[in-house]
Amino acid sequence: MKATIWHNPRCSKSRAALAILEATPGVEVEVVEYLKTPPSRTEIETVLAKAGVRPSEAVRKGEGVVKELCLDVTDDKAVLDAMAQHPILIERAIVITNKGTVIARPPERANEVL
Repeated sequence: MKATIWHNPRCSKSRAALAILEATPGVEVEVVEYLKTPPSRTEIETVLAKAGVRPSEAVRKGEGVVKELCLDVTDDKAVLDAMAQHPILIERAIVITNKGTVIARPPERANEVL
């Protein structure tokens, strides 16, 4: 099975989710450091839809960029635009497999799609 993780190596929760993937036999892990190679707005929208999560539920509300932009975190369109411009706003880690997509918070949620 292939698993893709949108990963931030500076985040302990993201590292824990990656460790779960790497420790699971038969899982081929693709790591996408989304801060280095940001996804497009369309990619973000597609992945969040697959996870069954609205953008307003997947935004990191505590990031300084939210205040800087005066971002209305309840406005899904504005949040998607902001995530595309500032990928630090995307909640992490996101795990994608052929069984589904989850925001791995807590990291153990990664097991739901393995």
